[in-house]
Amino acid sequence: MTAELGTLRTNLTVSFGDKLVGLEEKLGELTVVVRAADMLEVLTRMRDEPALRFEQLIDLCALDYSAYGSDVSEAGAYYGTDFPVADHPAHPHRFAVVYNLLSVSHKARLRVRVFAEDDEFPVLASVIDIWPSANWYEREAFDLYGVVFSGHPDLRRILTDYGFVGNPFRKDFPLSGNVEMRYDPEQQRVVYQPVSIDPREVTPRIVREEHYASKPENE
Repeated sequence: MTAELGTLRTNLTVSFGDKLVGLEEKLGELTVVVRAADMLEVLTRMRDEPALRFEQLIDLCALDYSAYGSDVSEAGAYYGTDFPVADHPAHPHRFAVVYNLLSVSHKARLRVRVFAEDDEFPVLASVIDIWPSANWYEREAFDLYGVVFSGHPDLRRILTDYGFVGNPFRKDFPLSGNVEMRYDPEQQRVVYQPVSIDPREVTPRIVREEHYASKPENE
């Protein structure tokens, strides 16, 4: 761990204590886990406290942790991870939002993960009042994952169209979609209809021997 990373870890621990549910280091960056109930207070202080000063929200994205850590899903899709599951903090809920922060003052980056506590209807507070750049990022997470951000002034789809059914980045979303769209020349408008293509199957991961493709020792 670099001295800068060690200082950041210390400052976070001193400032927030048990409000940090998890704290880990990967690839030279820190990731902290914060409870949904504490997120607005913690994120505001991360922006304002002189020892932290994370002035910029670089990115915000949602995650679907259903089937996380399993090798192959029932549909054949590979959900494995490059890191052992034991190296990650617990994932108590299905949906999480990750905030990637930048401190220009201290030349530091930080990743903050917050889990929505309701798997059926995930809701988190909007951070637009802390970082206005969250506006379109939250709309994207709402569109693709169905995460609702309370307090957002204009929460609506941003990538899919208004008649789209479902959230395409959820792991249970069918590969062929729920409906398809076409232009009807008789009605002279776009119409929706049931999907007409056959469902596809994802090819599962191929498990190879440990030394597959390596040269024999006697060569």
